[in-house]
Amino acid sequence: MAMRSFYNEVKGLKVKELPSHLKPMFSIDFVKNSISRGLDNYHRKYIMTDSFAPLYHVVIGGMIFSYLVALPEERRHLQHQQHAKEHAGGH
Repeated sequence: MAMRSFYNEVKGLKVKELPSHLKPMFSIDFVKNSISRGLDNYHRKYIMTDSFAPLYHVVIGGMIFSYLVALPEERRHLQHQQHAKEHAGGH
């Protein structure tokens, strides 16, 4: 939804006008206000309604985080396994 509104704003601009339109969006104040608005919307949508969704978000976020942390070690393990298989030196 946000991408669609952004696209609708940008599609009428000329290429020369684009940097002056985008530059304010990368300021510290704009980013702070955007994060604050997002947190307020999240609070209104999930926290105020006594929903279980925030709990699910934390659990799923934790699973994704642990997967990303373990990913490099898993890749090294798989590369070692592939290397051992190619050289027939079964460990």
